[in-house]
Amino acid sequence: MKTDTFRGRDFLTLLDWTKEEVETILDVALDLKRRYALGELHNHILPAKTLFMIFYNQSLRTRNSFEAGMTQLGGHAHFLDPSKIYTPALPGKEVAYSTERVSDVARVLARMGDAISIRCYGDPVDWVYGDAHELIRNFAYWADIPLLNMECDKYHPFQALADVLTVKEKFGTFNGVKFVMSWAYSPSVHKPRAVPQSAIIAASMMGCDTVLAHPKGMELDDEVLDSCRKYAAMNGSSFEISNDFEEALKGAHVVYPKAWTAVPMFPPPVGERDDEKAQAIFDANKDWICTSDHMALADPQAIYMHCLPADRSFEVTDDVIDGPQSVVFDEAENRLHVQKAVMSLVMR
Repeated sequence: MKTDTFRGRDFLTLLDWTKEEVETILDVALDLKRRYALGELHNHILPAKTLFMIFYNQSLRTRNSFEAGMTQLGGHAHFLDPSKIYTPALPGKEVAYSTERVSDVARVLARMGDAISIRCYGDPVDWVYGDAHELIRNFAYWADIPLLNMECDKYHPFQALADVLTVKEKFGTFNGVKFVMSWAYSPSVHKPRAVPQSAIIAASMMGCDTVLAHPKGMELDDEVLDSCRKYAAMNGSSFEISNDFEEALKGAHVVYPKAWTAVPMFPPPVGERDDEKAQAIFDANKDWICTSDHMALADPQAIYMHCLPADRSFEVTDDVIDGPQSVVFDEAENRLHVQKAVMSLVMR
């Protein structure tokens, strides 16, 4: 594939990219990871380039992996912390940064740097599903430099890349790999859909036999589910939805239990704006926790994955996340390498 087709493109969701393009990103990530492991400098790739990072939500892995990645590629990352949360206002007049509109902030930063990255979900948009993704789309419309999605309320494409890169490293293939993305209990209902939705998109796109497991009331976006079914048909693999945690885990090669919020918590038209009803669904499913007994249901060579931070003793027991089947820190490190790959390709 000609990598010139990547230059200048936005990276908002894997749904905007082909399987061949994602394979190229993974190949570049593995090459950059090898160079990093050998101590080989590659700061000639993005010399003096600037990435602006706008965080409406706090971050540990995302902020540090992007900052470290830009430094290693020869550029610099600017951390921007808006003093006021995003305000929908009138169409085309969204407040994005203090009292400035999206259109103004995007065009100003585009004159000074080489890419803009944004993280926004949940409280900053009052849990109105799709509003955070629309904010990022608005930025992309007004900025004539690449826009990178560091997680919104619908998608977390960089985490998904790290997920499938980890699978590729551990199994050498995606064919025949049973990838189980499961809901898990958390004391907090304030968990976006972005990680599970992007994980099943990536797994099904790459050809895994993908299973989405969750209790009733935790359904994900129909658009995402339809895309997963299409990818499975394209690859000759499978995509299934299960409401039985233990049944879904049988024979799994990838066990990925992660909390996300219940449908009723979203305002209409998605849900009912009923936090109490959402909490009740959570509380009725406290047994959805990944234990060593649950891992024993999976394939003997199965790996445990989580995007982190994990709610220990709720989503997962310590003996699993700290045990020999856990690859969560490999997965976290791979955020660095896949992000460097995308930036290397789109910011040149």
